[in-house]
Amino acid sequence: MAIKQSHVFESRLLSDHEKKNFSILELIRRNGPITRADISKITDLNIVTVSNYINTYINEELVIEGGMEASSGGRKPTLIRLNERQGYAIGLDLGHMGTEGANMIGLVTDLSGRVIARVEKARSKESMDRIIDKSFGLIDELMMKKEVDKDKLKGVGIGIGGVIDENLGTVRDSTKNGIRTSYLSIKGLIEERFGFASFVGNDATFAAFGEKMHALPMDVEDVVYMYSDVGSGIIIKGGIYCGASGSAGEIRINYPRNGEYLRFSKNLSFLLPLGLDLGLVSQARRLISEEGVRSSISAFSNNKLDSLTVANIIDAAKSGDTLAIELLEDAAVNLGVRVAYLVNLFNPEIVIIAGGIERSGSLFLEPLRRTVRKWAFEEAANIVKIIPAHLGRDAVALGAASIVIRDVFVKA
Repeated sequence: MAIKQSHVFESRLLSDHEKKNFSILELIRRNGPITRADISKITDLNIVTVSNYINTYINEELVIEGGMEASSGGRKPTLIRLNERQGYAIGLDLGHMGTEGANMIGLVTDLSGRVIARVEKARSKESMDRIIDKSFGLIDELMMKKEVDKDKLKGVGIGIGGVIDENLGTVRDSTKNGIRTSYLSIKGLIEERFGFASFVGNDATFAAFGEKMHALPMDVEDVVYMYSDVGSGIIIKGGIYCGASGSAGEIRINYPRNGEYLRFSKNLSFLLPLGLDLGLVSQARRLISEEGVRSSISAFSNNKLDSLTVANIIDAAKSGDTLAIELLEDAAVNLGVRVAYLVNLFNPEIVIIAGGIERSGSLFLEPLRRTVRKWAFEEAANIVKIIPAHLGRDAVALGAASIVIRDVFVKA
């Protein structure tokens, strides 16, 4: 059976009917059981319109009608809830391109977004083509889980680290090598092999949508999700913003292919990438091994600086180590300048800090907030709340599954 190619970025083209579908079903997902009258009040749609939509959802078995709410008089209103087992969604996080030691995460959720099956596999630093091949094995393994009704799988969302070009159907490594590979093949092969729709997008974009669907209040509409300094996800007026070709959210400059990188690198240092660890590990190694700075950081890595991690530095900072605290503050200031720029540009309600550094809590977040207040315009800085990510390691995969759920809702 031929499956129409599905694109993540269709959200900007939603019809009025599809927008209403999503707003009503998302409200039921979050707040059900709920009455028609309450849906009408919250969505500002008249009760007749709401009832017509609800009747369609009942016929399609997307919602279930049953139970009565207490009434002060007259007929008791009927409660509506989501039939979460009417469909399932697969979400995959293939890890960030060029990252050593990253894991691939796959999960299955029901239509409420509740995780019912999860698989995590270690992956080595290898080409995206090889990673794409392995994604099929993840899907197969998830489909074999006894909790999953394969006949009700609605699609798979796949989060990939790199620069997406929807027009060309490619994803490119955003490191200096700049290796480009096709993602259209994965979409086509999945839809041909498994018979359901697939959605491929940037990992930070999917993580942002996951936080929007699972962790933030429904009325929060403007969000920037910072995946360390590797990339960002942008939510504008409740919808994913991906730009003209799908590559929006890259917060670093491209590496020039000639000597200009060396000529201008100092002047553009605030835009140059520090990496997922914000340069913390290399800085700590240099200061301890080359400059002889005394610190307990090495003790947290069993005195093996070669195996030092960001988590070790965070643990040392929480224990009161001066160097670790200073490293976190410096990293917070560097990232804070970028966040301030995005706060001025997008004027978001929420900025979410993710990528693992958020585990350091106020040791990192407070100097970052101070930096944003210093460099952002007062009007935007007074509005924005800077918070740690809530979804942790599963953010990308949950966001990818949420893309599938959104597709089910808008097409109801």
